[in-house]
Amino acid sequence: MNLKEQVINFAKKHDKFKVADFIIFKKSLYSRQYISKIINELVDEKKLIKSGATAKALYALPDNAEALGVVAKLTLANKDLEEHRVIEKIERQIPFIFKLKENTRSIFDYAFSEMLNNAIEHSKSKSISIEVGKNRGTLSFKIRDFGIGVFRNVMSNRKLKNELEAIQDLLKGKTTTAPKAHSGEGIFFTSKTADVFILESYDYVLVVNNVVNDVFFSKSRGRTKKGTSVTFEIQLGSDKHLIDIFQKFQTDGENLAFDKTEIQIKLYTLGTVYISRSQARRVLTNLEKFKSIVFDFDKVPMIGQAFADEIFRVFKNKYPKIKIEAVNMSEAVEFMIKRVGR
Repeated sequence: MNLKEQVINFAKKHDKFKVADFIIFKKSLYSRQYISKIINELVDEKKLIKSGATAKALYALPDNAEALGVVAKLTLANKDLEEHRVIEKIERQIPFIFKLKENTRSIFDYAFSEMLNNAIEHSKSKSISIEVGKNRGTLSFKIRDFGIGVFRNVMSNRKLKNELEAIQDLLKGKTTTAPKAHSGEGIFFTSKTADVFILESYDYVLVVNNVVNDVFFSKSRGRTKKGTSVTFEIQLGSDKHLIDIFQKFQTDGENLAFDKTEIQIKLYTLGTVYISRSQARRVLTNLEKFKSIVFDFDKVPMIGQAFADEIFRVFKNKYPKIKIEAVNMSEAVEFMIKRVGR
């Protein structure tokens, strides 16, 4: 039996082990350096998985990945970072990532890469902290930077009045502070793939809860959080598929273009029941980029005639090729939309 076979047999009898454990057990004549070389070759061959570094490194069979831990924490200098390299570091710390269902893994890779890329390229932060783990059946990650802040960045670049307007634009999709390099789809689609998506920056918090199908925006009660913090959660047993989420926002399955969006009207009401024409124009900003728009009136008891007229007559006449749909309407909202439609 060669040394590699001996190591694998040893691993089968132990949930996890260190190089020193194998040396003591075998009372081997081989040097520690040679044994370490063989074990690392098994890691490269994906017959073993590794967590940690140097003499404290732990090894296990892929089937025993959970024995190596459930949380990875990294603090990285924001210089020459590459998303896939960071994911590789996380896999070494928490190898259970290898055992994720294919659909969950693809969502994790997409969402994590998009949010890390935002921190790398937009935050102007000198460092980025990352935490990935699982708890009670939920896979989560948190990415924190200490830079300009996502809401303030969008406000500044788009010359908006406040953080709420920045949130409104981000949730439309196709909003980016670097249009030549980015499509502006990252936050939009990441918020759709999550069960719960939380975006915190300075004094404001956005929560997209797809479990209860609702969006919340509020001023934070705790200490001001410099920069941006993104929290992403999804059930390990989720049956979501990335391709289905993308297709939901495409009008043409062959074209594959992101040309459909959903607008949560409640984010524009500001606690009032009558909404002005100018507020409707704010809702419509940049929506001419899409071929299909769904206006969601959930939790909106009433709208003003001017608001309805601006969207469902003026905008519709100006862009007749854009499909417009209204959903979750109260009787009062539906009455006003039908009235201007006549």
